[in-house]
Amino acid sequence: MNSGQAPRPLVVGMLGGIGAGKSEVAAALARRSGGRLIVADTLGHEALRDPVVRNRLVERFGAGVLDNTGSIDRKRLAACVFDDKQALEYLESLTHPWIRRRAEEEVQRGHDAGVDLIVIDAPLLLEAGWDEVCHELVFVEAPLDVRLERVKRHRGWTADDLQRREAAQLPLTRKRARADHVIENASTQESLTGQVDDLLARWGLPRGQSSPGPFVASSVSAQSSANPVSEQPLRSAEGRSETV
Repeated sequence: MNSGQAPRPLVVGMLGGIGAGKSEVAAALARRSGGRLIVADTLGHEALRDPVVRNRLVERFGAGVLDNTGSIDRKRLAACVFDDKQALEYLESLTHPWIRRRAEEEVQRGHDAGVDLIVIDAPLLLEAGWDEVCHELVFVEAPLDVRLERVKRHRGWTADDLQRREAAQLPLTRKRARADHVIENASTQESLTGQVDDLLARWGLPRGQSSPGPFVASSVSAQSSANPVSEQPLRSAEGRSETV
């Protein structure tokens, strides 16, 4: 959507490479507009706590995926699916519809609450078809060397680790081509904030708010600063699945 009056609420989806800082930009967009933030990683946690999902995962992978409280252990589950395409597809067949339903519920809540902007932060936005509920897509750009430095510092990943995980997602060129807007996230906080405010202005939305809006389902602190080189954007899931 590039012309005409923007719908309300405007639903925006985030795209970008691992370590680009999608979660930080998503939080900044929602916070500075007083909008609503939906984080797929948080909904993925909820999905694994659903009794039906839990039981089907135990049936498929065994009790070894449970922790000592009887809940799904995400690290153990990840070990079962990371290098097994069929196992990963099975996991996603259970969790993606569940997460999407919850996301649609949160979008409706935002609509009912009268917010102007809803931001969806999901690593697999295009792969899972979440773009179908978005009016605008924003690609967060950061050079490979910057992204690699971030994941090395905050996750202990090597260049091979990053390459392997990105190979499991759609190519960045395809994601960028699908985007309606691009935000550069390799410079200063001031630069990022300025780009965020410019984009909000283009959409005719309020901007520059100092207090957080009604954040929901968010793994990003509503009080965090929009720091493009902080650890914050690296804390949400950016692998092949929102759930592991």
